[in-house]
Amino acid sequence: MLPALICALVSLSLADNFDTAYPELEHYRTIYVQENGPQLSVVTEQSKVVSRRGGNATLPCKFHRDASLPANPKLRIKWTKLTSDYLKEVDVFVAMGFHKRSYGRFHGRVYLQDSAPTDASLVITELTLEDYGRYKCEVIDGLEDGTGVVSLDLQGIVYPYFPRLGRYNLNFFDAERACREQDSIVASFDQLYEAWRGGLDWCNAGWLSDGSVQYPITTPREPCGGKNTVPGVRNYGLRDKEKNRYDVFCFTSNYKGVCVCVGGGGGGVVCTCVSNHLPPSLHLLGRFYYLIHPSKLTYDEAVVACQKDGAQIAKVGQMYAAWKLLGYDRCDAGWLADGSVRYPITRPRRRCSPTEAAVRFNGYPDKKHKLYGVYCFKGHN
Repeated sequence: MLPALICALVSLSLADNFDTAYPELEHYRTIYVQENGPQLSVVTEQSKVVSRRGGNATLPCKFHRDASLPANPKLRIKWTKLTSDYLKEVDVFVAMGFHKRSYGRFHGRVYLQDSAPTDASLVITELTLEDYGRYKCEVIDGLEDGTGVVSLDLQGIVYPYFPRLGRYNLNFFDAERACREQDSIVASFDQLYEAWRGGLDWCNAGWLSDGSVQYPITTPREPCGGKNTVPGVRNYGLRDKEKNRYDVFCFTSNYKGVCVCVGGGGGGVVCTCVSNHLPPSLHLLGRFYYLIHPSKLTYDEAVVACQKDGAQIAKVGQMYAAWKLLGYDRCDAGWLADGSVRYPITRPRRRCSPTEAAVRFNGYPDKKHKLYGVYCFKGHN
């Protein structure tokens, strides 16, 4: 009790001394501190823009400045691309007044829309597979700055891939090269997740672009995580990119203006095209077709046959794109560039693929002795 009484007396004494020292201060005064709100804001009207390879895309971004601010000739607009792990930003485009600059593989393919003085939207032309991802729009006005993020998605397809060596033989860098050789890139998690939602079921783990290893399951079963588990994308987490070996999930997109054709080799050709309203002066960018040939071929003969037809032997990614995005259907097994034999079925039927629409896989036969047809791809400038 005594210590508490002493503390109370000391507190009263200090209060009396404070009031004596500062008699002009009023008691119970409420002080309001008002700060100016942001004088610059950045708005992205869409969180996602969807296009396809070979086409164009406009990533929306607008900014609003306080009307009381004077014009700033040094206002800077900067676009960067975020990596899949968000650890790095890749420079895309910078503009400050009349000074404009594009960077790296975006050089010459990007510019500002400039529909209004406050429009910072970015136009990307001749889209590539690598353009897929998230982009950051940043506007810097003196000490003020604002940012917005827009995702660029490509219409395409995810497919599992393993090489002739067999399953679980690719480290991450081998996986990148394998997809690139098949006219594809390593898929992102978002792309794999969308593919799973679309019904992709694959029991072998594969690399994704962020360095993780995952696989999609729609029908749970014992060898694939357990029969009593729920459907989903199984995740092994991040793995050592050099040491660990798995399959890979690749992503590809059809070219703007690509066609799939039945026929060739001097015979009649029937083509289905997606022209996207191409102007008459722009030729179609490619043609995927099964080569009509009088006999079955070894792998080397298949390569030569496509070359004689003014084309190249088709890649796995080109077949998947033609099958999924353009509805290509052919019940003839044929060689592809990686030495595999496959055929695409969109209308399941007896002897072709009785239970499901799929790209059927016949393995990696002996290149010198096994005989099959061949799928070709004829590109155009």
